[in-house]
Amino acid sequence: MDTTSPAVFVNGALLRRYIGQKVRAVIQVIRSEIGSVVGKSTDDQQIVVKGSPQPPLTSYLEVIGIAESDNTIRAEVWTNFGDSFDAQNYNELCKLANGEFRHLFI
Repeated sequence: MDTTSPAVFVNGALLRRYIGQKVRAVIQVIRSEIGSVVGKSTDDQQIVVKGSPQPPLTSYLEVIGIAESDNTIRAEVWTNFGDSFDAQNYNELCKLANGEFRHLFI
């Protein structure tokens, strides 16, 4: 596992803390446009992901990339997470990874 450039677990609310840094988020795809994907974060906020993932897209995607603004990520890695995903559990993971148990995450 490469630990030289870790990506912070974020939801929509946490994204703004990490502008200019590498983040990872799971989104539910709302629509795919030329050069970007619009999705809903695990805390129900809209996120725009810049880049072009390889089709076909599943309903849920994990995106690793650079946070460009409080609602935009420039994607480096796209991973299909399927059509069924527990967004609530992932959202709780994001809170733990940025809160009391932050020291347990890279």
